[in-house]
Amino acid sequence: MQANGAGQGSDAEARNGDASCAEGTHSNGLTAASGDGGSALKKQKRLSLPEEDVVRLIGQHLHDLGLGQTVDLLMQESGCRLEHPAATKFRSHVMEGEWEKAESDLNELKALMHSPGAVVCMKFLLLQQKYLEYLEDGRALEALQVLRAELTPLKYNTERIHLLSGYLMCSHPEDLRAKAEWEGKGTASRSELLDKLQTYLPPTVMLPPHRLQTLLRQAVELQRDRCLYHNTKLDSSLDAAPVSLLLDHVCSRNQFPCYTQQVLTEHCNEVWFCKFSNDGTKLATGSKDTTVIVWHVDKETHQLKQLKTLEGHAYGVSYLAWSPEDTYLIACGPDDCSELWLWNVQTGELRTKMSQSHEDSLTSVAWNPDGKRFVTGGQRGQFYQCDLDGNLLDSWEGVRVQCLWCSNDGRTVLASDTHQRVRGYNFEDLTDRNIVQEDHPIMSFTVSKSGRLALLNVATQTTKCTSGTSAASCPSQS
Repeated sequence: MQANGAGQGSDAEARNGDASCAEGTHSNGLTAASGDGGSALKKQKRLSLPEEDVVRLIGQHLHDLGLGQTVDLLMQESGCRLEHPAATKFRSHVMEGEWEKAESDLNELKALMHSPGAVVCMKFLLLQQKYLEYLEDGRALEALQVLRAELTPLKYNTERIHLLSGYLMCSHPEDLRAKAEWEGKGTASRSELLDKLQTYLPPTVMLPPHRLQTLLRQAVELQRDRCLYHNTKLDSSLDAAPVSLLLDHVCSRNQFPCYTQQVLTEHCNEVWFCKFSNDGTKLATGSKDTTVIVWHVDKETHQLKQLKTLEGHAYGVSYLAWSPEDTYLIACGPDDCSELWLWNVQTGELRTKMSQSHEDSLTSVAWNPDGKRFVTGGQRGQFYQCDLDGNLLDSWEGVRVQCLWCSNDGRTVLASDTHQRVRGYNFEDLTDRNIVQEDHPIMSFTVSKSGRLALLNVATQTTKCTSGTSAASCPSQS
């Protein structure tokens, strides 16, 4: 990136910490030519700060595309420069592997940084790259000298230094790259290093990497979030997404499943619960008529065809849960039901009919990720973990649950209870803790695949989205 320029600074330059526009200054230090062209350039209106930012963003993007001459012309005509000259010099030395010069550049950059202490972090990253490149080149003695005389005296990230010292034992460059999870000496690893180093520099000195692409991606994501009929399955990376940046993103109503495709009339009473299988090829429906019907889903026509009817649920079926591999289906009843039915969907046979006590209510269930255990409970103060034969493995007394979920680690269970909260229970060390506390009962909830987000159905005609363990909720919708 050619932006080594010096020249007389403008007011905007003062605002931007010497990183933006300097009237009549070329990006590589050349002033505008005299004559008519120079006069025209001097008469050009001075750019505002937002306009300077846009020019720099465009310049960075063009540079990333390899259009260096175009960038030079843009900077010359606008009177801007892409980054501070010290940053340009630093970039060049890093990409060329001139580590001593790059370290010297840090002293000049230090005066331009909001946090001078970040220089230690940047120096550590530089020395780490230098150390790894020496090792890859077979220069073990020089690498050891870097480790002992340069990295260790920094007294920064001691744990990482211990890990780096172990790489001295690598006998081949391939082994080093694999253990260090490193690209190896060259443009790729140095570019990655530069991206990390840029995070410590103010944007007025050096723009964050790929900043325009980041802003465009955020704009597309915001438009998708605001799109009433958006289908999240269409989401992908900005480069591959069928989204034009020239128009606002709007999905057609026809793209959203809001029209009746088929009416199922096989149940003869109220349908209380519906659940698609994990692979999407089946649908299970539970009814007050004491049956569960399993349907086949045609992925081409989206039509449903009845496969099996599972009968005998005397209290009706108000909850269903598929096992992780869709081999089994558990059916629960309403609040006064103490029975749980576990069916083998492939054969249509009843694997287990479970009831701990007539005093119990088994109204909610969740599968452990291993597919060999499940948890179940209800609103009468019991909470069980069982195997496929209904044998009791663990229990948690005094917990009246509304809804259950098993974490991906196979140890923790989340349960919404009658105390208007979601609580986490660990069956290995028998500990529990609050995750979310609400002002009204949490009737049900579902958790994202990552385990970070939960959608709550709260008994105030609202749904709430919570993140992590902070119990903070997104704006609710009635």
